[in-house]
This record gives sequence, structure tokens and C-alpha cells, in this order.
Amino acid sequence: MHQYTAVIERCPDTSLYVGYVPGFPCAHSQGKTLEELNANLAEVVAMLIEDGEPDLDTEFVGTQAVLVP
Repeated sequence: MHQYTAVIERCPDTSLYVGYVPGFPCAHSQGKTLEELNANLAEVVAMLIEDGEPDLDTEFVGTQAVLVP
């Protein structure tokens, strides 16, 4: 079993959850619920790793608050 971090946002126009896995080109999807999004992302990543674990372009580090005066 592999575990990856997904970045998730909610589209204000469609109310869909939109997510991507940092480092995986083309590893993005959407869903009406978080559960649907998770299943869709898992399917995309599974297809991308069929030929072996790829070298990730980037690595998720975290979030940070930005203060603007």
C-alpha cells in the first residue's frame, strides 16, 4: 500500500472538491464529496504507478500563513 498527500480545494463556482498530488504530473481530479475525490485520485495515481514508482517532481511540505500588511 502506498500513501501520498493530496492538496484539496473547493471550487466556488461548481462546489466540487478539486485535488492534486504534488509531484505527480497529471495526478489531479475532482469529486462531489471528499470520498469521491479520494477514490478518483487513488484511481489516477494507481494508473500512474502501474509501471513502477515514479520519481516525484516535487514533495509536499505543508502550508504556511502569509501575513500581508
